[in-house]
Amino acid sequence: MTLRQGPALGRRGVLAGFGGAAALVGAGIGGCSVQVRSQPDPTIGRDTMLINADKGNPLFDRRFNPYLTNKRTAATWIYEPLVLVNPLDGEQIPWLAESWELPDARTIDMTVRAAEWSDGTPFTARDVAFTFRLLREVPSLDTKGAWQHLESVEVSGDHVVLHLQTDDVPALPILGATCIVPEHLWSQVADPATFRDEDPVGTGPFVLGNYNDQQYSMDRNENYWQAEAVEIAHLVLPSTNSQLDTVTRGYDWSYSFISDVEGTWGAASPHNRFWFPPAGIVALVPNHTVAPFDDVDVRRGLSLALDRARIADVASEGYMGPAGQTGLMLPNQQDWLDPGIPDAGMVAQDTAAALAAFARAGYTQRDGRLVDAAGEQFSFALTSANGYTDWTRAAQEVQRQLAGIGVEVSLLLPQPAGYQSAIANGDFQVALGGMGNGDVFRAFNDLMSSEFVTDVGQTTAANFERFSDPEVDALLTRFKSTTDPAGQLQAARALQRQVYDKLPVIGLYHGGSWGLYNDAKFVGWPTEADPYMIPQNYDSAPLGIFTRLKLAGGAS
Repeated sequence: MTLRQGPALGRRGVLAGFGGAAALVGAGIGGCSVQVRSQPDPTIGRDTMLINADKGNPLFDRRFNPYLTNKRTAATWIYEPLVLVNPLDGEQIPWLAESWELPDARTIDMTVRAAEWSDGTPFTARDVAFTFRLLREVPSLDTKGAWQHLESVEVSGDHVVLHLQTDDVPALPILGATCIVPEHLWSQVADPATFRDEDPVGTGPFVLGNYNDQQYSMDRNENYWQAEAVEIAHLVLPSTNSQLDTVTRGYDWSYSFISDVEGTWGAASPHNRFWFPPAGIVALVPNHTVAPFDDVDVRRGLSLALDRARIADVASEGYMGPAGQTGLMLPNQQDWLDPGIPDAGMVAQDTAAALAAFARAGYTQRDGRLVDAAGEQFSFALTSANGYTDWTRAAQEVQRQLAGIGVEVSLLLPQPAGYQSAIANGDFQVALGGMGNGDVFRAFNDLMSSEFVTDVGQTTAANFERFSDPEVDALLTRFKSTTDPAGQLQAARALQRQVYDKLPVIGLYHGGSWGLYNDAKFVGWPTEADPYMIPQNYDSAPLGIFTRLKLAGGAS
């Protein structure tokens, strides 16, 4: 299970890009009483992208070490991964690894492509092996958790062979996402854990241009291994990136939830477009260590009592739809869906069925209240994070709907750090959180694997509801132990049944990926019709977009 993962967090962070952000407010923003217009900077050329992708605090600090949590966003456009993964559906795109094969469930044999570092030094398989060994020697840099899966690494010509600790087929995209650094430079670094890497040398499509603490630029790497695919000559990244700034400054690409996006971003320029694909599932997360949420009939009663379409509409202002109870992001992962699950896992509000489920758990309605055998009203606290306005609206709507059947819900809204701590330590009754991942195995593993179960008070990195079931663990083992796609599909469909029947968490609505772009200068953006990459402008995803965009009106 994932909870609001965001661009500045590392492995299994608890914040998220797919949840919303604070709504855009201010004169003319949201209320639309004043028409806001975007004014592109006339000094920025037609081959240059103005991109709202990095945040100063309030100024930029010059850090391009790709493994630091406070790195500059562009670090992951300089240092590339072996495999580029589309977070929308888990598609694995060959990148620095030209191809790979799995001779068995414990071995990944990757063939690296012909490329060079931006200083002209050839890129080789030795750089890949060096990178993984560096992460083993300096564990704080291993932000993807590579050595939770790796046993050893060896090189043979242009091949890198990754030996895994166990049968672990789903480790491929995790290991493949590792950013690769140059041995000839990084082997001379005295302390990689604190290395700022102020003058980075990577294999990526851009190199660092001008830099100051308020703005920096990137220039096209003319020696890039797919240079012919990159028509963007320069990137400009300012540190000022408020939501008002997003609408008015003339950005070519931004990423932000904006209230009334048509009336703000859309109205600011005739070339402004947006695409908000599903990128996760916002859910109720019951704590299985706290009675009565360890009772599946209580969880089923809560699920059946809710009108998900109404919750989705209220929370996301109509931009996102209700989610089913399969653990899949639909339609992104339609090919994995078990056709035998009714209505693709959508659970309709059914008050009578909800009350019947509560009755099996010992709760009945009395004088408008849902009470137990002792006459005590069913009540609980629902925890979310202060400032997540979409989640707060969802929590308030859940509160309102459950009050209609006699359940008393109080809201707890700690600051984000307090929320994260409460979820990780099990200090909650029910929380707003999430499920779903572009990688289907990781979606189910992070949601339900008992390997993450800890006692309340001890931090866990996933499965925050602390669900445990031997049948589920056996299915997860079966999934990770087979290289046969048909066997993986069978296991995935069985796991969907577990989510549907046992309700470890209760899916509510899809969280969005808030892609904002302008097609006046660049065309070929990912869209619903061509969802080749998530529209986020952080992490490695932009590599897949930079290499697909074309200059509007012709080549450079």
